[in-house]
Amino acid sequence: MPRVAVDVMLKREILDPQGQAVERALPALGFAGVSDVRVGKHVELTIEDGDCERAARRMAEALLANPVIEEFSVRVLPS
Repeated sequence: MPRVAVDVMLKREILDPQGQAVERALPALGFAGVSDVRVGKHVELTIEDGDCERAARRMAEALLANPVIEEFSVRVLPS
């Protein structure tokens, strides 16, 4: 059965407080030169449906992402 990954991120114009917190914390941990940190969600699904990419896209549109503030991408994972 195919595995599909759905990556959900806030749209660029939406403030990402979680990304900002990570960005501020990294230098204290010794990681310099990091900027523009964005934090999102990664969801992996095993789908029995024949058109698994289309099914995952419909799931993302209906539940996994908020289309007002988030964008998503769908990709079929290698077997």
